[in-house]
Amino acid sequence: MLSLSNIYVQYGDRILLDRVNFVLKPGERVGLVGRNGAGKSTLLKIIAGEMTPHEGDVVVPGHFTQGYLHQDMLLPKGKTVIDETMTAFSEILELEKELHHVSEQLALRDDYESDEYNKLIEQMSDITEHLHHMGSATSEADAEKVLAGLGFAAGDMRRLTDEFSGGWQMRIELAKMLLRRPDLLLLDEPTNHLDIESILWLENWLFNYPGMVIVISHDRRFLDNVTNRTAEISLGKILDYKAPYSKYVELSADRREQMQNAYENQQRVIADRERTIARFMAKASKTSMAQSMQKQLDKMDRIEIDDVDTATMRLRFPDAPRSGEVVAKAEAVSKKYGALTVLDQVDFQMLRGERVAFVGQNGQGKTTLAKMLIGQEPATSGKITLGHNVSVGYYAQNQAETLNPKLTLLETMEQNSPEEMRTKLRAILGAFLFSGKDVDKKVAALSGGERARLALACMLLRPFNLLLLDEPTNHLDMLSKDVLKQALMEYNGTLLIVSHDREFLSDMTTRTIEFRDGHLKEYLGDVNYFLEKRQVDNMREIEKRSTLNQQAAAAAAAAAPPSLNGEERKQLERSVQKHERRIAELEADLKKWEDKMADPDFYTKPSADADLKKYSDLKAELSRVYGEWEAAVEKLG
Repeated sequence: MLSLSNIYVQYGDRILLDRVNFVLKPGERVGLVGRNGAGKSTLLKIIAGEMTPHEGDVVVPGHFTQGYLHQDMLLPKGKTVIDETMTAFSEILELEKELHHVSEQLALRDDYESDEYNKLIEQMSDITEHLHHMGSATSEADAEKVLAGLGFAAGDMRRLTDEFSGGWQMRIELAKMLLRRPDLLLLDEPTNHLDIESILWLENWLFNYPGMVIVISHDRRFLDNVTNRTAEISLGKILDYKAPYSKYVELSADRREQMQNAYENQQRVIADRERTIARFMAKASKTSMAQSMQKQLDKMDRIEIDDVDTATMRLRFPDAPRSGEVVAKAEAVSKKYGALTVLDQVDFQMLRGERVAFVGQNGQGKTTLAKMLIGQEPATSGKITLGHNVSVGYYAQNQAETLNPKLTLLETMEQNSPEEMRTKLRAILGAFLFSGKDVDKKVAALSGGERARLALACMLLRPFNLLLLDEPTNHLDMLSKDVLKQALMEYNGTLLIVSHDREFLSDMTTRTIEFRDGHLKEYLGDVNYFLEKRQVDNMREIEKRSTLNQQAAAAAAAAAPPSLNGEERKQLERSVQKHERRIAELEADLKKWEDKMADPDFYTKPSADADLKKYSDLKAELSRVYGEWEAAVEKLG
């Protein structure tokens, strides 16, 4: 169990965390929510030990392990993906050394009833449980499996980490963390750089994870699928709900309504009593009664309504200058990266005033085509035409990361502003919730969500008639996403959005373009129309079906080997039977060892280390035999 007691953090005049208390129990998976800058990432840093609160304590049990995934991960250079991922198992070696040391200590002692001896027994039990939980016999296979789940292809395993973008390097760090299987996972926006397939895989992994999890995310569906508890940070306090996000929203609204009703009822009672006291005080015969009533009123427990952070940025895009009828056009365009064809002879056209959504799996070319249309990426072949008098406002996936961390907010705005807008910069920053001394903060001091707001503010400095937004909701809190959507609904120019966020896209666009297998498919409606035509409930189901189709195709290809002659088939059948017998033997042997290991005395014997090694070897052999059995069965078809 982890506990936080009276945690207090203050920056200047602002109290970020106001003596908050928080307890995390085994099996709990918490969604940490709140406005951008509310203190969510700060709280994770305090729990991870990367930051010390100004007041308060963090208490964790002995041998408690944590994994902390934050937004600014840096990997060492010069290692392959698989080699860097395998560093996750360095802890196994340390634990094995510690186990050996404890075993030696136990072998030298005979004070079996002492507290010190019992502590050593508990320590050995904890270490052995960790080793069993983490596993070492199949470490490389496990590493490749996790990397594949997070989107890495087989050919990526031997590539250097230097070759990958920051988002992909974050996946490597996440893979290392999952492989370590710590008691507590701290995940700060883990889905921001993942495609839907990888998000689905991570959801499933976390859902089955036996440890504790605290995750910061602005993805409603991810939180619903992963968490069983929601903690909201608001105005320095933590409001705790034993429910996933969607249920928390309902419970929070109900709680506030009940408190408001109770508060209003109490205020009516107080007002009535104060009027009665005032009347009685005017009469000498009832003065003592009035004084008694006043004492009772003073002792009343007053209901207080929790403050709610309802501040929202005010966003309105400038009116769009008139462009030509055809805003952008792609004719027979292809895009290749070496032998990989991302787009194959595609045609696309946008007319003035249209609102288009690009949807589909990551890596299918959505961002690539968007960049090609505005001249930021060259086509391998084909023709790209940008229309007459088209001015482009482009918000990239990593737009917030491109801001210069050394500049202040005001300097950032000045750098992006035309001369005639200079007098309005402070007002615009104020509309994005940056007021007073905030404008003199360095960009480096901002949270991910605050950087995203600043990047959006920069887009309001010039009028554009083509807005191209690539995953604009990354890092934005729920309320800010709603504000951005409303501003885009009112925008009078041409709009192109790349997104996986169904709630954000709903009712916003008039055309939906699906990217799949190098080609485009058009749907004349918004994302809901697209989903209806695909006969699915949501964007995730599309990704699930796509994944299942790919797996089925791969299985079908594997199940259709060259025809076997009679002798080859007999040999394979004998091999299958042999492996099935061996699997049964190994499983029986493992059961015997596990029965022995259930006895606490098992770990005090001098042979404990050797016996644990035998058990581990049996598990490794079972995994290998299973693999050989599956291969033989597949060949038989």
